[in-house]
Amino acid sequence: MADDGGKGQSGIPEQSLHQGLVCSCCGSRLQPSKANGSAGVKFAAAGLAVPEAAGTMFIDPHAHMISRTTDDYQAMARAGVVAVIEPSFWLGQPRTNIGSYLDYLSTILGFEKFRAGQFGIRHYCCVGLNPKEANNQALAEAVLDALPGFAVKEGVVALGELGYDEQSAQEDKCLRAQIDLAIELDLPIMIHTPHRDKHRGTMRTMDVLAEHRFDPGRCVIDHNTEETVREVLDRGFFAAFSIYPHTKMGNERMTEIVRVYGPERIIVDSACDWGVSDPLAVPKTAALMAQRGIAGPDIRKVSYENALAVYGLSGAMQATDWTDPSPIDQSTLFLGNSVLRGGQAPRIETTRRSMSDIRIS
Repeated sequence: MADDGGKGQSGIPEQSLHQGLVCSCCGSRLQPSKANGSAGVKFAAAGLAVPEAAGTMFIDPHAHMISRTTDDYQAMARAGVVAVIEPSFWLGQPRTNIGSYLDYLSTILGFEKFRAGQFGIRHYCCVGLNPKEANNQALAEAVLDALPGFAVKEGVVALGELGYDEQSAQEDKCLRAQIDLAIELDLPIMIHTPHRDKHRGTMRTMDVLAEHRFDPGRCVIDHNTEETVREVLDRGFFAAFSIYPHTKMGNERMTEIVRVYGPERIIVDSACDWGVSDPLAVPKTAALMAQRGIAGPDIRKVSYENALAVYGLSGAMQATDWTDPSPIDQSTLFLGNSVLRGGQAPRIETTRRSMSDIRIS
């Protein structure tokens, strides 16, 4: 086993697990806080306290968990993450045939849901043809033909990630086809905004949604930055922000955005994937907001309520999924597979779990 330099799976030195979470934006250590006049509650991930009004229940509404490890699920559960949403994603290299796409969608809808549940986290999906692969016309057409069958499966809360990458005519065609499908199936949409020429791509995406008369209150525009947030909110969309270490959006900047714009229709997510990213980005950002004096109810909105509000419109996601959960039984199998390896004792609960240590005030 490779030496990890004394770091846990999240990349946080074990020493800092007892001294406070490390900010993924600036590298500073986040210490226990008594913001807003509250004594705070224990933040299980790293001994960090956040105000009681902020709660310790979080949703990460954009997490590519197929890329992550079981250690990540365990850390997220300890930090109070009760649900994740996994959007359809690029694998890191081009898919070469429709079969690989179908197997991928089946995996995130099947085994990944099972795997998350083995650690007490509810797992949902967005399905779609991602914009990067829309430019392979033959593959794109095959995926669009198959997509309706996946979009109606259990646990699908939206179509996504949809949008632009190179902002090509082929991407535009595929985006419009999937908007029409979302309207037909009465599903919300999650939008990926392009990494290059982000402002133009974001404005163009919202214009296309308007042309199709898609309700902005049913659409999340993700990967926002300071250059896009004002117009996204002004046009009535949910504005999501991916908290990446040293890029896209850091939790220091995110805190200031909430301070300036308020919490309405703003969503914090990790977008954790196979690259340098942080599955604890949502609880860490909430903790920093508490330390910087953001009101508890506002933290609750951006790290829990707003995601539930928009993705709950699908009818496939409701709070009782995690506030009234079934017992965990790690002796169960998925198509003969277990999350455990030989000799590992399964976690088996004989009664329904108590959620008293996870609360929203």
